[in-house]
Amino acid sequence: MALAIVAGGFWLRSYLYTPLPVSADGYRLEVPVGASLVGVAQQLAADGIISVPGVLALYGRLSGQASRIKAGEYVFNTGLTAHALLAELVAGRVRLHSFTLVEGWTVVETVAALHKSAAIRQTLAAADATALAAQLGLGFPSAEGQFLPETYLFPRGTTDAELLRMAHAALQKALITAWENRDPDLPLRSSYELLILASIIERETALAAERPLIAGVFMRRLRQGMLLQTDPSVIYGLGARFDGNLTRRHLETDTPWNTYTRPGLPPTPIASPGADALLAAAHPAPGTSLFFVATGKGDGSHRFSTTLAEHQNAVRLYLAAIQARPGQ
Repeated sequence: MALAIVAGGFWLRSYLYTPLPVSADGYRLEVPVGASLVGVAQQLAADGIISVPGVLALYGRLSGQASRIKAGEYVFNTGLTAHALLAELVAGRVRLHSFTLVEGWTVVETVAALHKSAAIRQTLAAADATALAAQLGLGFPSAEGQFLPETYLFPRGTTDAELLRMAHAALQKALITAWENRDPDLPLRSSYELLILASIIERETALAAERPLIAGVFMRRLRQGMLLQTDPSVIYGLGARFDGNLTRRHLETDTPWNTYTRPGLPPTPIASPGADALLAAAHPAPGTSLFFVATGKGDGSHRFSTTLAEHQNAVRLYLAAIQARPGQ
């Protein structure tokens, strides 16, 4: 009997610590919520990963680990042993997926991207910014601009609502930091106005070096009571009516977001601003320029002008650059 016990101990140790037949491509295991170790062991045996599934289940029960396994998606690599596998299940080291929320995305674009991820569980019915704010309980009239552009890691089965709340918490943290450390005497009354302006800056340029310059232009316009006259906000207000070609008729079509027809900032953000845009809005570059227009070089750059005459000349240079392009 003693020999049998010793032999059994050696066999159990070999069973627990011998590398399992995991292929070079790895092995994916899905542990459902509420699954028992017995069921998991049977799945492992069915997939050819372990033999004698009852032994793993019994060892887990005797060691007190059977009731502590975590649900989720696991990916195991070569060299894995049964002992290490059980430890991974108990620790809950699940596979993490990623979702990247891009700077300048609107709510519609964000929700559409979420729906493309097979790892995210879809629960939200709303794609409209106002309805989404209510559904998520954000406490703002619109969900627009309320999610920080960033890459988020999450386990399979995370809901779209959970991920958006994560992105909202990150945005609020970044916004509070930007607002508390802002330059003195900005013509802004709240952190929400800072967020609105940052969203416009985000949509106006993709060049990091230009964001503080554009912020400076808008700050000076606000101080002087000038219309902001920013095309991205007009386009946002047009919604589905915008066909990709901004015309004078569009600029004259009044909406709450038309900064050609209405003074001050629009009522809500128009997109998700990144950390750089928030920083630019909080720390605009000093200067005298009140106008800017694209250079037409194709690199996203702009010309900045102090007077209307300078700006009109910059517009002529822009049109000439466009007409000089091949195929024009």
